[in-house]
Amino acid sequence: MTAAPPAFASRCRFPMASTGPLGVSHDAGVTVSTSESVGQNDLLIVGPGVLGRIVAEKWRQEHPDCKIYGQTATTDHHSELTKIGIIPSLKGPRVDQKVPYVIFCAPPYRTDDYPGDLRVAASNWSGEGSFLFTSSTAVYDCNDNGFCGEDSPCVPIGRSPRTDVLLKAENVVLEAGGCALRLAGLYKKDQGPHVFWLSKGTVDARPDLIISMIHYEDAASLGIAIMKRKLRGRVFVGCDNQPLSRQEIMDRVNRSEKFDGKFEGFTGTDGPLGKRMDNSKTRAEIGWEPKYPSFTEFLGLSN
Repeated sequence: MTAAPPAFASRCRFPMASTGPLGVSHDAGVTVSTSESVGQNDLLIVGPGVLGRIVAEKWRQEHPDCKIYGQTATTDHHSELTKIGIIPSLKGPRVDQKVPYVIFCAPPYRTDDYPGDLRVAASNWSGEGSFLFTSSTAVYDCNDNGFCGEDSPCVPIGRSPRTDVLLKAENVVLEAGGCALRLAGLYKKDQGPHVFWLSKGTVDARPDLIISMIHYEDAASLGIAIMKRKLRGRVFVGCDNQPLSRQEIMDRVNRSEKFDGKFEGFTGTDGPLGKRMDNSKTRAEIGWEPKYPSFTEFLGLSN
């Protein structure tokens, strides 16, 4: 069976470079100048990649006078971040002045100590506002296409290194008073599993595995809605409540005529299945609905 595409780990960390406007450190951490007051809506984004940049854009629309800081692992994309109004620095030790809102969007695969990175992020939070970690619905213990909600059982610690690192990171956040948002498979038109499969044409994976999804814009809007509630120690789920099988996803891609090429099919017959995520409890508590209610509607098709 073909390994799952990297697209579902798409909360990518965009590294950045090191000039230092507004008191930004050149070598470590977010350093807020001691002569500069921290605004009540200032935001630190750890991992300002695809999701983090959308969060920044939406946050700026609501808080035009705020400062938005971004931390990443290297200096590669510093100039891009500066151009879009994100004040960059390398990840590292605590800030001189802590920030009221922190969102952690960096994935676990580019660090040796993911829980440690969350501890650093927590140390940069003032305890006001909100601290939010974007985790993954991969932590839920279901691989038979069954239904899962916010309170469904998680994979026991020790069974899977992939879920262990996420659950340990979540524990750091929850113990610090932050919240975790477990996101389903992220997508947009040019990013997601459909793009990977379309590029292959034929994929050795079973077609009936169910995938729960959420558009990047909706993941960002839900994260912001949670942060604005200033909740403590809570776990939420982000998904569109319209899970599809791999085959259904690619049937819709072909039918939409919005993509170059045509997907031929899945050829696998064995392997684990997926999960049908439902976040009705999150929606009711936060008062949130997605802009894109389903992948089908995102493509301009009728269900």
